[in-house]
This record gives sequence, C-alpha cells and structure tokens, in this order.
Amino acid sequence: MSNPSFSGQTVGVVEPQTLALTLPPDGFRLEQGGVLPAIEVAYERCGWLAPDKGNVIYICHALTGDAHVAGIRPGESQPSGWWEEMIGPGCGIDTNYYHVICANMLGGCKGTTGPSSLNPATGRPYGSHFPHMTVGDIVAVQRIFLQQLGIEHLTAVIGGSFGGMQALEWAMRFPEAVGRAMVIAAAPSIHSQALAFDILGRQAIVQDPDWQGGDYYGTGRIPEHGLAQARKLGHITYLSQQMMTNKFGREKRPEWLQADDAFHAESRRTFRSYFQVESYLQHQGEKFIERFDANSYLHITHAMDEYDVAERHGSLEQAFASIQARLLIVALSGDWLFRPEQSAEMVQALLSSRKRVTYCHLDAPAGHDAFLTHIDELQAVIHAFLPWVGPHPHGAPAELAGRTEKEYNAILALIPPRSRVLDLGCGDGALLSRLVEKRAAQGVGVEIDIQRVIRATNSGHDVLLEDIDDGLAIVPDNAFDVAVLSETLQVMRRPRFVLQQILRVAREAIITFPNFGYAPIRAQLLLSGRMPKGGPLPFEWYETPNIHLFTLNDFLELCRVDGIVVREICALPGGPCSRALLALGARNLAAERVIVRIAKAT
Repeated sequence: MSNPSFSGQTVGVVEPQTLALTLPPDGFRLEQGGVLPAIEVAYERCGWLAPDKGNVIYICHALTGDAHVAGIRPGESQPSGWWEEMIGPGCGIDTNYYHVICANMLGGCKGTTGPSSLNPATGRPYGSHFPHMTVGDIVAVQRIFLQQLGIEHLTAVIGGSFGGMQALEWAMRFPEAVGRAMVIAAAPSIHSQALAFDILGRQAIVQDPDWQGGDYYGTGRIPEHGLAQARKLGHITYLSQQMMTNKFGREKRPEWLQADDAFHAESRRTFRSYFQVESYLQHQGEKFIERFDANSYLHITHAMDEYDVAERHGSLEQAFASIQARLLIVALSGDWLFRPEQSAEMVQALLSSRKRVTYCHLDAPAGHDAFLTHIDELQAVIHAFLPWVGPHPHGAPAELAGRTEKEYNAILALIPPRSRVLDLGCGDGALLSRLVEKRAAQGVGVEIDIQRVIRATNSGHDVLLEDIDDGLAIVPDNAFDVAVLSETLQVMRRPRFVLQQILRVAREAIITFPNFGYAPIRAQLLLSGRMPKGGPLPFEWYETPNIHLFTLNDFLELCRVDGIVVREICALPGGPCSRALLALGARNLAAERVIVRIAKAT
C-alpha cells in the first residue's frame, strides 16, 4: 500500500551491472577459512549522485532478494523492484536527494559469486566446493565493492529481515563508514523457533535425491521438491496468524467442493487436503524454484542462523561499543520471525552503550513481510530519519498546546548543561530542540503517538515509540541524568508506578503538571458547582485526557509516602492575584502550573 503523503513515482529505467572485484593475489579469505580467488558483484543504482558521492544509501536485501530494489529493467514495461513503493522521487527514500545502490549478496544466485558460479580453478560451478560464509563475509564484500565504486562513506545503510542483520553488521564492522543504519524487522540473532524452521528447510533440500551432494549443476536434475518444501516452511513464518486467517481461514479450494465422491475418496487415501492455504503454499514453492538456487538457499540460511552478535562479542553492549552511526530500529507488531522483544533488547543495549537510537514498534498485523507490503508508516519513519530531505510531508514540529515559553525556560533552568535527558511524552520535539540549542544536552524522547514521533525524528531527535504507562522497560537503569515528564503525569493510568520507573532510569526528574488546587479553579467549582474549564484544564469533563486531577499538596504527600526527595519547587502563577498569593507563601493556591525537581532517596 502506498502512502498518499508520498508521490510513489518510479525511478525509471535501471541498468543491471556487474563489477569484478580487485582482490589480493591470494584471493578473498573468508572468516571460516575458505578462499574465493575471484568475486563478481551484480548491482543496480538509481537516483541523483552528488559530485562528492556524499549522498549514497546502500540497501541490504533480505534472504532471497536481489539487487533489483526499484525501477524498470530494460525490456520491461512496469516497475518490478522488491521495494518499489519505498524508493523513488518523493518516496520514503527520495531519489531526488539520495543515490541508492543495492547489490546481490555474496553466495546469491542473481549475478554475484555464489555456489552456481564458475570456479576459476575447475571451470565448473562451485557446487559443493563453495566455501562456507558468514554475515561478516557478506558485508566485507559489500564494503570492497563500494570502495571500488569510489564510495568511502554511506549516508545510510538500510535493511529489512536478513538485510537488517547486514545493516547492523555494517554499523559495528565499519563504524567510520556509516552515518545512519536502519535495522528493520531484524535481530542480532534468530530465536530457536526460527532456527527450527530453517533447519527443517535445509534438511528438505539435502535429503532430496536430486541435490546430489550439491553438485547437481549440468545433470538435468535439480532438488525442486526439497527447495519448494523449504520455501513453504519459510513462508509460513513470514505471515502472522491473523494474516493467514484473514487470507485463507479454513476455506476449501473450489475443485474440492465441486468434486464427486470418488475424487474425495482418492484424496483421503493419499492424505491430500484441499484447503486454500495449501494451494497458496504450493504456489509459493513453485514460483521459488523458478528463481532461486538450492545451494544459495543453504549457504545464506546457514550464515543467518550462525549470526550471533552477543556470542561473538561477549554481550550486545560490547558489540555496540564501536558504533558511531545513528540507528533506527523498527519492530513490527505481528512479526514472530524477528520478534519485537528482540528489537527492544537491541535498543536497551544501545541506550546502555550511550549510542544514538530511535525505536519504532509499528502496528503491522500482517506479520514479518509487512516491511515489504504494508509500508505506510514505515515510509514516513524512514523519510524522517534520513537527513536533509527538505520539509516533511507532515509539516514542521509544532509547540505543544498549553506550554508557554516561561514554562520551557523554567524547565531548562533546572537542567545542567550537557546532561543526558529523557523527555517523556516529548510530543513533536519542541522541548528536545530547546535542550539541544540552549543546554547542549543529549536528548531522547519517548512518545506514544506515531505522527508526533515522525515529526520529532524529522527534527533530528532520537525518539522511542513507547507507552510510558507500560513502565519504560526498554530503558536501562540509570541511563539518563535527568528525565522530564511535562504535562503528562495526570494522563497516566498508574502515576505512582510511572514516577518509580522514572527514578529508576534517571538520577533525578523534573515533573510538571496543572495544579487543581489553583485558586480560580477552586472558585469556579465552588461558585458554579461544575467542573472547571479553562486555563490548565481546557477540556470539558467528558472529553478531558486528564484522568488524575491532583494538587501540589497531593503530589508532595505522594513523594513523602514513597520516599522521593523533593529538591526544588517552581510554582507558576496565572496572574497578578496569583503572584500576590505566591508572595505570601500560598503556593497551592497561587500555582496554575507546577514544576517539581525530584530524586531518589539515598
């Protein structure tokens, strides 16, 4: 589906190209000991290239993808790229600004050296002699390839699924070469259930008699049955249960419903079913054997399964220590191949390592493949995360309603320069912008509304798409110097729990809230007998987002009960009378809004 905010124009005709890499005399040495004497890389490129080559985005394709990420190939009449709606003029990756390159990965079967390529030593396909490879090998070849194109630095490297693993490896392995890395629907290792599907898929291939130990090229027989079975197993993991139910349910194929008793009896004898989902899987298997090589499938899935960042480096924190790029981590709600919890684990480790990271857990009930097929919000997120692409289609960041410049300045005055600040309920990023400008702070926002996350990200801020009420589990202990919760505590379901979590993740916190003990509010309630409306409470009682109305005294009592240290109170009066009351020390009557600096008891 395309997003009406983006143009969806095609990049036009793209020319498939091949580059023979210049390798050392002893060839390219792989991490597990093999050697490739020669490597060719098939690739495509599109979009405007800056004279200094400083606007290049590299796309890492997924498990069975190829270099054709967008555009019309020679001889075609329609665009046919696998990420067509993401890349183009005015799209999420805007080719009016960026030059996009995508290459078939090492071990593939679409033009880059792989098991079906000719071995220079024998003049025959590598087959069983193709060396085992790792994700590190794949990325190292990509780096050599780009350097030989004269590209030393990438504005961004982007990948989904197995491509996301490659993007993560780029950020760790070549930190100086990557400005931004986007890891979409991926993880630092695959979980055991996904491993099980891959293992069964490989067993289906190697147990097919036509595999012939991997040397089936030129024999007139290929392991079609095993490869099709592997694809069927894999495809089950790409769609969520909800998507499978919506598409197929338990519907039968028409030929089964219309068949006679003899047909049904024969089907029962052979245990053949005629559910629609069976027809779908059969179709996926038949399509796959026409376009992919069994040995490539074996090598690539094996490399993916063995990839384990924490095991290789000792921990994710140690692995991420070298990263210099800003990272975007995107999880999909319906994805059970690369689960959102795995993305959250990466974000937590990146925050612990003091790296810049933006995190979006997108609503995508279609499952893992949604990063290819349901990309409305993903387009906007990627567009916003990329630098210097002009005005965002959603508009410039706006001030949050009800917050005044005086309030901003009062909050800023409580934050030491160069602090690491967590802005909870950051909205469009207005406070984060002031923190950077006036306090040289390193700010991270937390926001539940995706459109506000997009706007804040577009302003250059790091934002976590999270529900504060869920407890900030994604944020490590003591990760921040200061946390700011501005005009938000009163809309929380569990304000007491939220305060505890805030003081878990930050040394101190600044809390601002409307004060229900404000004299004009009391007077309005007393005189009219109705819930007040106006000032800090601008909503009708039946429309208000405020679910906990409390006074300054109520807040201070909660701090006393929970052992929270109140370090400073800033009462913001609403007018001359309020200022007079404040001068008399009647803070609870005088304050229209309150700013309180709190800390954990030592």
